[in-house]
Amino acid sequence: MMGWIGETVDSIKSIKIRQLLTQAVTLGMIVTSALIIWKAMMCVTGTESPVVVVLSGSMEPAFQRGDILFLRMTKDPIRTGEIVVFKIDGRDIPIVHRVIEVHERKTTGKVDVLTKGDNNDVDDIGLYADGQMWLHRHHIMGRAVGFLPYVGWVTIIMTEKPIIKYLLIGAMGLLVITSKD
Repeated sequence: MMGWIGETVDSIKSIKIRQLLTQAVTLGMIVTSALIIWKAMMCVTGTESPVVVVLSGSMEPAFQRGDILFLRMTKDPIRTGEIVVFKIDGRDIPIVHRVIEVHERKTTGKVDVLTKGDNNDVDDIGLYADGQMWLHRHHIMGRAVGFLPYVGWVTIIMTEKPIIKYLLIGAMGLLVITSKD
């Protein structure tokens, strides 16, 4: 183990400025490419968050904790039975639940939506902001159009155990710095 650490330290010491700049530019290009892909996905899907991770068991058996959902938002009316992701005013974390009631107001054409987790006994009125009885279009981030099971556990583990996230970032940084290519 000490041999590997000693080699890594020697490798870091032998880095030339030109090599360091090349690696920094490469890392910058990777990060920029990821951001461009994310922004393109936002444009194509019509939602600010085209991919979300299921964080609780409230939608079991349809979705398990750790599943990744792909979202899309269109102008089409929201229908009973659809699975939507919504944000409550004053809360940062979006919620994935099924639409159980939709009311269209005849005078304005606006739609009121009531949701519930498949694994929950009651509807979501208790989750909404104080005094709020319905979700409105601006609360809904998108509709679930697909999913990948269990892939989101990486995100959950890094959120619940931040030390793992820092170790992974540090290891990737060391790999970038010490690579000879």
